[in-house]
Amino acid sequence: MFDLDAYLARIDMPARPTPDAAGLARLQHAHRLAIPFENLDVILGRGIAIDSASVFAKLVTARRGGYCFEQNRLFGDALTALGFDHRPLLARVWLGVGDTVPPLTHTFSLVSVAGQDWVADPGFGGSYAPVMPLVDGAEAEAPDGARFRLRHGAAHGWTLERHGPAATTDGRGGHDGWQVQYSFTLATAHDSDLAMGNFWSATAPASRFRLHRIVSIILPHGFATLTDTAYRRHAAGKDSAGTITDPRVYRMRLGLMFGIALDEQEVAALGLF
Repeated sequence: MFDLDAYLARIDMPARPTPDAAGLARLQHAHRLAIPFENLDVILGRGIAIDSASVFAKLVTARRGGYCFEQNRLFGDALTALGFDHRPLLARVWLGVGDTVPPLTHTFSLVSVAGQDWVADPGFGGSYAPVMPLVDGAEAEAPDGARFRLRHGAAHGWTLERHGPAATTDGRGGHDGWQVQYSFTLATAHDSDLAMGNFWSATAPASRFRLHRIVSIILPHGFATLTDTAYRRHAAGKDSAGTITDPRVYRMRLGLMFGIALDEQEVAALGLF
């Protein structure tokens, strides 16, 4: 059974959110502030399990982070425990891929509240996209100033577009104009579909998560990311960046900024230094 109280403690949410759109927005924001996006277990060769028990043990009990298939499994289980009507969808991530049609390697939740569908996604490793109604042209602004909008009717169905500084992505996207973050349809995403997307993400040689060590988290007014040894922080309109050359500094940065505790042997196994 899902331990809702432990989950709410993990995301520093002292009271249960109301079962409405405002409560959904508060839940997603708290989740993103507390649980980092990361793929380090892929690089460490541990595999990524996305069943409810494994995800809870890692992200809540062990206080680690995860990528979208883990984050949205946990978030979906919390939505169920709170009485929200929801289902997972799959998406194609377009940032940084050029003209090649990308595979279905991202998942998020479609939540129905009082007859209105909402896009809720605590599992994308970029600037915070607030909960948005599934309405063509709907827009939202992140606390760091990045903007998002939903469009319908493109070649790939719905698109979530972003507009903001490149420093508010996880290293993808090379300009600050409108660009498609991901596209999706409303087709049912079965557990087998999620398993296939997760398997490709964790094992395919071309997968971004096999090529880079990615950690990110949103800040109250910004975004911080560590992609391999490149650190960037965007907050209150100001950017800072640097390259980490010492494994001790890398380990300290993981702990202090992202709340991820790895020992010396694990950091060495990441193959960065």
